[in-house]
Amino acid sequence: MEDEKKDGAYGTPQKYDPTFKGPIYNRGCTDIICCVFLLLAIVGYVAVGIIAWTHGDPRKVIYPTDSRGEFCGQKGTKNANKPYLFYFNIVKCASPLVLLEFQCPTPQICVEKCPNRYLTYLNARSSQDFEYYKQFCVPGFQNNKGVVEVLRDGDCPPVLIPSTPLAQRCFPAIHAHKGVLMVGNKTTYEDGDGVRKNITELIEGAKKANGVLEARQLAMRIFEDYTVSWYWIVIGLVIAMMMSLLFIVLLRFLAGIMVWVMIVMVILVLGYGIFHCYMEYARLRGEAGSEISLVDLGFQTDLRVYLHLRQTWMAFMIILSILEVIIILLLIFLRKRILIAIALIKEASRAVGYVMCSMLYPLVTFFLLCLCIAYWASTAVFLSTSNEAIYKIFGDITTCPVTGKTCNPETFSSSNESRLCPGAHCQFAFYGGESAYHRALLGLQIFNAFMFFWLSNFVLALGQVTLAGAFASYYWALHKPDDLPAFPLFSSFSRALRYHTGSLAFGALILAIVQIIRVMLEYLDQRLKAADNKFAKFLMTCLKCCFWCLEKFIRFLNRNAYIMIAIYGTNFCTSAKNAFFLLMRNIIRVAVLDKVTDFLFLLGKLLIVGSVGILAFFFFTHRIRIIQDTAPPLNYYWVPILTVIIGSYLIAHGFFSVYGMCVDTLFLCFLEDLERNDGSAERPYFMSSNLKKLLNKTNKKLAES
Repeated sequence: MEDEKKDGAYGTPQKYDPTFKGPIYNRGCTDIICCVFLLLAIVGYVAVGIIAWTHGDPRKVIYPTDSRGEFCGQKGTKNANKPYLFYFNIVKCASPLVLLEFQCPTPQICVEKCPNRYLTYLNARSSQDFEYYKQFCVPGFQNNKGVVEVLRDGDCPPVLIPSTPLAQRCFPAIHAHKGVLMVGNKTTYEDGDGVRKNITELIEGAKKANGVLEARQLAMRIFEDYTVSWYWIVIGLVIAMMMSLLFIVLLRFLAGIMVWVMIVMVILVLGYGIFHCYMEYARLRGEAGSEISLVDLGFQTDLRVYLHLRQTWMAFMIILSILEVIIILLLIFLRKRILIAIALIKEASRAVGYVMCSMLYPLVTFFLLCLCIAYWASTAVFLSTSNEAIYKIFGDITTCPVTGKTCNPETFSSSNESRLCPGAHCQFAFYGGESAYHRALLGLQIFNAFMFFWLSNFVLALGQVTLAGAFASYYWALHKPDDLPAFPLFSSFSRALRYHTGSLAFGALILAIVQIIRVMLEYLDQRLKAADNKFAKFLMTCLKCCFWCLEKFIRFLNRNAYIMIAIYGTNFCTSAKNAFFLLMRNIIRVAVLDKVTDFLFLLGKLLIVGSVGILAFFFFTHRIRIIQDTAPPLNYYWVPILTVIIGSYLIAHGFFSVYGMCVDTLFLCFLEDLERNDGSAERPYFMSSNLKKLLNKTNKKLAES
């Protein structure tokens, strides 16, 4: 079968250039304007970071604040020796108002220790426990009011419940106590005078907080497991790294066997499926109700009903038969292209073997991505905490008309709002502001996210161009590995930064714009979930799907454009156009190679992750008798096992990303080689001997010799 159309709608094939011997060294800078824009954007990004770091205060996120917005346990403040936050009535933290204001509508104070006993205000007022109780009242409390006035004004909590600190906040501890009685369906507290106070809602709130305490215990146990098993986790990850490297080496020898075994297995599985469907179809013959058609049955929520119909199994059998015929026909007509894909995969293993330092480059990409993530996260935190303390009125929303309005805690007690709502409190609500800077915070956060996408995509593009240049140097070396440059990876990296920063920034910018649009669509989708507008939801779903597809296409186009940039040194648009036309002129080869490599990478990841995961399971569950005493004792054996599995997948993905870039680069070089050269002494092929044998190509000069 002849190759795809060589010219026409997808451009003309590459012409022979006697001076071309691989990646061009004498090249010029490309897309300089985009490079300037990137540098200016980075300067602006640094300025945003400085502004955020000047105005922001991460303590607002980390440390608790009382009702006056003052930090608990911070040196240099009046609460320096009071590290814990105490809630007067933690049940009110479950109020819907918390979701709107991000603050519990109950007085909160900083305390030295969380309460450790059950005690009511009425009981403590007339006993020696009053000094202990006073430390949980508002600062400066004077015992010059009656009981009703104190509880009405929120000067003291009505009752204390034993609590446990978590994240510097006092949460009720659930355990038995002699002062708590069950009377019918009500929980009551019996004080020293025999007076029973109904505190059902407080206990219910404490039960809710118990889940938080259990989560804390879970976190502590997980941390303990990591402290005793980290050494073995590292060993497991090293094993995953060695297996990934071994798999790539074995692909040079076993790629063909693995691909053909996969194809035969797919054919056998489909054949068994056809046989099974026929047997079920024959078994249902004569059974009552099996002859009912799918149309007559209609839609049923219990899908198992359809398995009792002969027509269902007939449909399955027809579908599987069609798939079987299609696969067999593809094998007949695409056999040669499958062999070419296998040969390219084997050649990629050789290329990686000659440029072994390429396997370490993902560490550079990982380090740079960590820097981008750290800068973005820290800037986002500082921006979100660069507001001023806002105080609002908290009260009964049904009886207090000024609930939710801003107030001044210094003058609230003598204000009209206080007289209008006697039971209301003016307390810290959240951090905000009305200045121009505060109004621009949302835009700065969007800019922060956009720059994160841009710089992250730039880092990934730099890695792709670097690897593509190194592997292209291997392919275009006529006598491998003698003609290979001394440091192909370092040379490619320096060329990418010196000449093509602008082109990489251009490609990353296009992708970042699409990604920030997708983030905005997700935000709008979350806002529209509450609205019952089916058309808006349908439109949003269509837009999300379209931009998802657009992002995938741009990633594919950018990847191949970066390969052309690494080889020829052209600008981004020219490289993208040439790569796209080259691939479209060989679209069938592209599809076959893509699916074959996808299968091999999936098989490799499953093999590595599965093998290391099974080994970790048998080791940490003490099922390997030889080393049974070596495995550490654990609270949860799944903690190190999941860590090893996830880490193994990331390691395998890093190795196969290098290998995948190598396959794609060699494939484009192979297509260019076919178009540029004809095997003559003046225009010899640069492809390997296996590829030339598959295509019945020879270099005349080599043949004559």
